Amino acid sequence: LKAGYRHIDTARKYGTERVVGEAMRAAGLARADIFLTTKVSHENLRAADFARSVDESLAALKVDYVDLLLIHWPNPDIALSECMPALAKAKRQGLARHIGVANFNVVLLERALELCPEPLVALQAEYHPYLDQAKLLAAARQRGLVFIAYCPLGRGRLLGDPVLAEIAAARGRSVAQVA
Repeated sequence: LKAGYRHIDTARKYGTERVVGEAMRAAGLARADIFLTTKVSHENLRAADFARSVDESLAALKVDYVDLLLIHWPNPDIALSECMPALAKAKRQGLARHIGVANFNVVLLERALELCPEPLVALQAEYHPYLDQAKLLAAARQRGLVFIAYCPLGRGRLLGDPVLAEIAAARGRSVAQVA
């Protein structure tokens, strides 16, 4: 936050919500100046578990709402027809300003859009030069969703890539900037 970051991405699964909330308060910024994302994990996608997970996230963060609430991963044992209404309910209750999904493929994304009674605004997925996500990125764009990339440095593997190093040197940039 001191460096200027204003999008904070956390999740119950990361175990960081409490300290993220503390850092937000210590930064002295207005809540409205921080875009806060958290996620409901795949094991909490049943309706009652979903609501409890959202409540626990908000309590840990010590906030009244998040800016973006995502389903962290799909769960083949829990139907999207159960969790998408639970996600929409969190938005209608004012617990999330926006909702979306993470780690969904194109087929699951399409089904989620059909089943969610509130509009989804974002899809989060791993994205970097070693992972071709062209179809997923195109699907998100076609449906008007913001695509949020994670692991843009390929979990560190890209930093030693000689092709990226050559491109970076030719452009006066770092490998991370090129990636």
